[in-house]
Amino acid sequence: MSIHVKKGDIVVVLAGDDKGKTGEVISVYPRDSKVLVQGVNRVFKHLKPSRQHPRGGRIQKEMPIHISNVLPLDPKTSKPTRVAFRTNEDGVKERVAKRSGQVLGSVKKK
Repeated sequence: MSIHVKKGDIVVVLAGDDKGKTGEVISVYPRDSKVLVQGVNRVFKHLKPSRQHPRGGRIQKEMPIHISNVLPLDPKTSKPTRVAFRTNEDGVKERVAKRSGQVLGSVKKK
């Protein structure tokens, strides 16, 4: 099964505490059906004092969210869009925005 988002895409969050936020996909975890989006689902990680962090403290980091809760932005209208897959004349599989019909990017063949 092909995934509708890939690393580098700009996506909109559809559900959860960060609903409506946009961000760039940092990484995709297809086995877990999750994506890591920059600036979305940020949590605090508490650190014990160590050599690298002598005082300890808390740092903020992003955590993955489910892939069904994000949609890529349409490059033409800048609105969320569903994705279709089609094969072009050269035999390369492409991701196409349903809203405008523009190509979002090709999918690598294995």
